[in-house]
Amino acid sequence: MTITVIIILITVIVSLLAFNNTELFRKMVFNAYDIRHYKNSYRFLSYALIHADWIHLLINMMVLFSFGRIVEEYYGMYFGDKGIFYYILLYIGGIALSTLPSYGKHKDDKSYTAVGASGAVSAVVFASILFDPLSKIYIFLLPIGIPAILFGVLYLVYSAYMGKKNVDNIGHDAHFWGAVFGFCFTIALKPALFMHLLAILGGIF
Repeated sequence: MTITVIIILITVIVSLLAFNNTELFRKMVFNAYDIRHYKNSYRFLSYALIHADWIHLLINMMVLFSFGRIVEEYYGMYFGDKGIFYYILLYIGGIALSTLPSYGKHKDDKSYTAVGASGAVSAVVFASILFDPLSKIYIFLLPIGIPAILFGVLYLVYSAYMGKKNVDNIGHDAHFWGAVFGFCFTIALKPALFMHLLAILGGIF
C-alpha cells in the first residue's frame, strides 16, 4: 500500500466521522483566531483531514490519487530510501504552510474557518509538474489535455486573482501557496530539476 493511499484512507475516515459529528468538525477546522488567542496550533494540520461535504472530499482525494502515486514514484527514483520521508514532508508542509497567509489575514477574525486538503494536494500536483512539465493534465469536461506547465501558470494566476477578490468560500490562498511550496520544496531537494525545466522551456520558446 502506497503512502498516498494511506493518506487517502485516513482522510476519508476522519472526514466521514466529522460529517456526522459537529463537535469533532468544530475542533478540527482551521481557525486563525483560535490558533492565536487559544494556542490551538494543531489546527494548522487537523483541518486537512476534514472536508466541507462529499464533493469536496471526492475531488481532493481523486486528484491526490492521480498525482500522488506519480510523485511518490519520482521521489523514490530521485531520492531512494528517503523518498517516502520527503513525500510525507511535502504533504504535511503543504498542509501547514499553505494556511500561513490566511493566518496572517484572519488571526483576529473569529468567524473565518477553512477545511480540506487542497493546499497539500496543490503541493503534490506542482511537484508532479516540475518532474514532467510537458505531461498532459485533463480538466473536467475538456476533451483535450493541457500541458502541465501551462496548467500550472493558469492555476497560479487564477488562484492569486480569486484570492484577492475573496468572493467565495474557496481557499484560493491555500491553493496558491500550497502549489508554490510543492514546487519550491522539490527544487530545494533536487535543484537540477529546475535547470531541466528551464531547458525544456528554452526549447519551446
